[in-house]
Amino acid sequence: MAHYAFLDGNYIVTEVIVGKDENNFDWERHYGDLRGQLCKRTSYNTIGGVHKEGGTPYRKNYAGIGYTYDPVRDAFIPPKPYNSWLLNEDSCLWEAPIAYPTDGKQYTWNESTQNWTETTFAQ
Repeated sequence: MAHYAFLDGNYIVTEVIVGKDENNFDWERHYGDLRGQLCKRTSYNTIGGVHKEGGTPYRKNYAGIGYTYDPVRDAFIPPKPYNSWLLNEDSCLWEAPIAYPTDGKQYTWNESTQNWTETTFAQ
């Protein structure tokens, strides 16, 4: 089983499907021709350029609807969560300009202060 992402004219993922993965056949072209869209294979097990089961990473990240395909990097990049975040060129994931605290507490990003704010839960 393989997964394939369909892209619009701006390289934005519009749909991800499960398809065939037999060797010696160009399934990207096959599915793309059926839909009249550019189609790229994506790996369910690849996150941040690492294959979570120890295999070969594929296109940096598993594609999702709204992700962008970068043909230069041959990578899927998730939507940018905040204007201040920067793209990690190795993982093709967005990172906050300040590292997430490591004190064991939960935090959310506060774009107006450009910092992490401790998350408190009502009891």
